[in-house]
Amino acid sequence: MEKKSSKIRILIADDHPIFRKGLRFVIENSQQFEIVSEVENGLLAIEHIEKLKPDVAILDVDMPIKSGIDVVKEFQDGNCSTEFIFLTMFKEQDLFDEVINNNVKGYILKDSALTEIVSCIESVVQKQYYFSSALSNFAVQHKRRNNDLDTSNFLTEKLTPTEYRILYLVSKHNSNKEIANELNISVRTVEHHRANICYKLGLKGSNALLKFALENKANIKS
Repeated sequence: MEKKSSKIRILIADDHPIFRKGLRFVIENSQQFEIVSEVENGLLAIEHIEKLKPDVAILDVDMPIKSGIDVVKEFQDGNCSTEFIFLTMFKEQDLFDEVINNNVKGYILKDSALTEIVSCIESVVQKQYYFSSALSNFAVQHKRRNNDLDTSNFLTEKLTPTEYRILYLVSKHNSNKEIANELNISVRTVEHHRANICYKLGLKGSNALLKFALENKANIKS
């Protein structure tokens, strides 16, 4: 009897062959993954998911014939064990909300897909959420409105304990010098941590971190 592969089995559905090729190259560089199908539209994605039952299906949101969301809705009866990852070129809150409301755990931007796809696959197969850093604000807003996930939990998943502590102190209007004294580290180290926090949460601008901290102050716990 042929031994069943222990690799994570993956389907890619995207109508741009060059992008698919690049994505496949990155994924197959990891020995734990196996590409079992590569298709160019949503209808074929549905047929191949039904036939091959991949562990993960990576879907372009905007595909011919049937969109990525159409594909996911075909498998809402609970009998499909495939986890879904969506790819998009667009930063839109409404689209993000629709994706998450359809129980999709992975959602990444195409311009960062080649660097994030492996981490995203690893997360969704563990039943964990993974979003591109640039979509972090969308995730926080979605959770706040739906009240189904705790903002604090989301932040602790994204940030290290030190980064989270610094975010808390920023929300209390502490200066870099005050934070450095509180944590017994240098001001330069505080600045480095703040830059990392901004990168992870997709924040840009000189006051973006302070604004984010103040807006989410009630959900950032000591």
